[in-house]
Amino acid sequence: MGRTLFDKLWDIHAITSLGDEEWLLSIDRIFLHERTGAVALKNMQKKGWAVRNPGQVFCTIDHIVDTFPGRGDETLMPNGKAFILATREAAQATGITLFDINDARQGIMHVISPEQGIALPGLTVVCPDSHSCTLGGIGALAWGIGSTEAEHAMVTQTLRVKKPRNMRVRFTGRLAVDVGAKDMALHLIKEYSVTGGQGFAVEFCGPAVAGLCIEARLTLCNMAVEFSAFTAIVAPDDKTLEYVKDRPYAPRGDNWSVATAHWNTLFSDPDAHFERELEIDCSAIQACVTWGTSPQHLVALGGRLPAPELELDPARRQNMLRAYEYMDLKPGDAVSDIKLDAAFIGSCTNARLSDLRLAAKILRDRKIAPWMKAVCVPGSTQTKLAAEAEGLDRVFKDAGFEWRESGCSMCLYAGGETFGPGKRVISSTNRNFEGRQGPGTRTHLASPATVAASACAGYIRSAADT
Repeated sequence: MGRTLFDKLWDIHAITSLGDEEWLLSIDRIFLHERTGAVALKNMQKKGWAVRNPGQVFCTIDHIVDTFPGRGDETLMPNGKAFILATREAAQATGITLFDINDARQGIMHVISPEQGIALPGLTVVCPDSHSCTLGGIGALAWGIGSTEAEHAMVTQTLRVKKPRNMRVRFTGRLAVDVGAKDMALHLIKEYSVTGGQGFAVEFCGPAVAGLCIEARLTLCNMAVEFSAFTAIVAPDDKTLEYVKDRPYAPRGDNWSVATAHWNTLFSDPDAHFERELEIDCSAIQACVTWGTSPQHLVALGGRLPAPELELDPARRQNMLRAYEYMDLKPGDAVSDIKLDAAFIGSCTNARLSDLRLAAKILRDRKIAPWMKAVCVPGSTQTKLAAEAEGLDRVFKDAGFEWRESGCSMCLYAGGETFGPGKRVISSTNRNFEGRQGPGTRTHLASPATVAASACAGYIRSAADT
């Protein structure tokens, strides 16, 4: 019987079996950020442990740092400066690579890792951040870990991991013009629930996935953690190799030939066995938005909010009722009647150059609604500079958006900045649970195109309406 792509990558990195489906795996790359990285590095120093291979460990300043123009070490988050200073000191002491605040390579870890060629097809990449599965979009085997595991990985370049089962999700058919990777991911979660991928490594495939650009594949894999999957992956192809070529940390010369020969073997065999297989017809996917406090609280743009009594599961029905109360909405409300206070384009999910281009196309020669506050935070400094070279920053600013420096920003309430209690935000981010963007803030997840169109209307709208 053939092997899945995930099994091939697992076997390549398996050192030994520890029994009960646990294995000791070799770890190729470790990525840290200032919120937890300093803690791990400082703990190691206290214990007298050294980083085994500093050249394979990277750190960025992204979670706590402010994104306002002219920023420095000071942050809105109380004691945030201490985290940044401690991370800088620990990185210098241990010899790992740090993408500091004013480094042109700085950005959100899951954006700059593929952007710099640190994450590559077939490599194992770990990070103390749950959205590490993003990197499966270029064929890397990546997953989120805790700070203690990060210490272990840095000291030994190994981790003890329980092997998940294999799931394949095949997207067939053609996507509508206003439907993208974010809509695909949210549709999957709505149909199979936020726990549908629990215990699985998910391989995304099918003609619709093959048709996605690499940045869109990164978006799709990013949302796999909201599906409760261990990780997600897309088999590398010619698009992947074209994307990776000439990246700063990518192989060059003869090493490139050797690498590409290996990468071309990374696919699931035709007779590979998957414990679970799902097939989604893309003609059934509509541009959508979340209405509640879970990614599975989803509704098509132009539709009406669902009735809790139609939900058969008592726990989910109760969750819906709580979500309606928090979001200050009612079953049967028309999506198009939901008035917004703010719009946010950013995060490791949807803040790459292709996302900004898509939003700018909708915003060009338009203005956001007079009462709206709108913020755009590019996913990396390189993305920001590339967008500015194309004049996209001027499009955003002319439309009424704030144009920021790179960072996680208001994807989560970590940097101390928020839109405010009771404010209703349409956001290109990945999570919408209570308080995610600040105490009492109400978040509607959507694609960058939907966020841009909605910012202009002041109400939730489809890009197709523009």
